[in-house]
Amino acid sequence: MADYIIATSSTSDLPRTWLDEHHIPFIAYHYTVNDEPQEDDCREESRAAVYAGMRGGDLLKTSMINEYAYYDFFKSLLDTGKDVIFLDMSEKMSASFRNCKMACEMIEKEYPDRKLYFMDTRCISGGLGLLVMDMVRMMEAGRSWDEVIAWGEENKLKIAHRFTVDDLKYLKMGGRVSNASALVGSLLSIKPVLYVPDGGTLDVVKKARGRKAALESIRDGILHDLSKVDAAGTEFNILHADCLRDAEYIRDEVKKAYPQVGEIHISSLGVVIGAHCGPGLLAVFYLCGGRSPD
Repeated sequence: MADYIIATSSTSDLPRTWLDEHHIPFIAYHYTVNDEPQEDDCREESRAAVYAGMRGGDLLKTSMINEYAYYDFFKSLLDTGKDVIFLDMSEKMSASFRNCKMACEMIEKEYPDRKLYFMDTRCISGGLGLLVMDMVRMMEAGRSWDEVIAWGEENKLKIAHRFTVDDLKYLKMGGRVSNASALVGSLLSIKPVLYVPDGGTLDVVKKARGRKAALESIRDGILHDLSKVDAAGTEFNILHADCLRDAEYIRDEVKKAYPQVGEIHISSLGVVIGAHCGPGLLAVFYLCGGRSPD
């Protein structure tokens, strides 16, 4: 058994069943539905209920995790007698990142002889989840603290993140597009295709005319990446916000072109990212030779 723990946040968007099976502790973000407080519990049924509610007009808001919640979380893990590797969202995408960093500094003063490694993963959502899964497998296979961290740092920027959203109003509400851009985009049925570059931001790389074109753009980007590497065994996380058929379309297109790929996991998108992007978001994550939006 390893002498360290790998922990994450609910925004790794991993299914609760996987987290429980591998005994991975996570700190939960909080959100409100029509001002009613909720905890992001990573359960599929909770995610499905949220997206059904959003389609019916529910208003979601998310909140940061404060440094004291992080402190209590880390303290509870270190008090088990094990050191901790913690993986959370990209600094550029997480308003909580600074609070986490402050909590780590508090912990380091209180536990000077213990190790707490907080990685800026430059990943979000299922990309973060894929990084967690791979590092946990290494830990379970008996790899050392240093080996697991080194692998994570070396490979985190090789995890591709490809997204599209169905309705620009959620990005408008979150301040990512202007009112005018959202209005024009809706009138023209513009569906942005988004990508996470090395810096860990979420950038619009293409404006597709219609949902089908957006999905085809994501498919083409994936196949382009796979053409440059040995695709055998490549694992995918496909996350969707109440658009399972689109997730299955991407899965089937990838398998048709590269039948030798590894497991393709399909699950519901986590609530925190979904609150800012809305129902209909489709996101694909996989390890490749390096990030490129082409």
